[in-house]
Amino acid sequence: MYPDLRHTLVDGQPIYDTLDRDWLENDFIPGVQQRGAAIINARGLSSAASAGNAAISHMRDWVTGTEGQWTSFSVPSTGQYGVPEGLVFSYPVTVQDGQWEIVEDVEITAEAQARIDTTTAELLEEREAVAHLLA
Repeated sequence: MYPDLRHTLVDGQPIYDTLDRDWLENDFIPGVQQRGAAIINARGLSSAASAGNAAISHMRDWVTGTEGQWTSFSVPSTGQYGVPEGLVFSYPVTVQDGQWEIVEDVEITAEAQARIDTTTAELLEEREAVAHLLA
């Protein structure tokens, strides 16, 4: 997982250029990538509440829409951003009247694309590892 903050707004303002790069690369991104393990280590319990909160936020956006903004949903790919068709992947989406649509014109840096490619390769490996269970 790679949290790309280049399109993140706080109070309507972009925050990426205000962030300390060292903190971003060495603390924030690894922290997001290992958040489940961090919760388990801190609480000694599952990170299910975090997953539950994410599910609630997802359903809220799906039901109420995104009002011209976009959010991230994990949806089946139809080939956007170099992800093979059919692979479930997190995409920028807009939602209106319960229908989501992948935003296809988000500017992706070479760094972000490399991370997308790495995640895609990992997901394909995982899918292959369980393919025999799905037949």
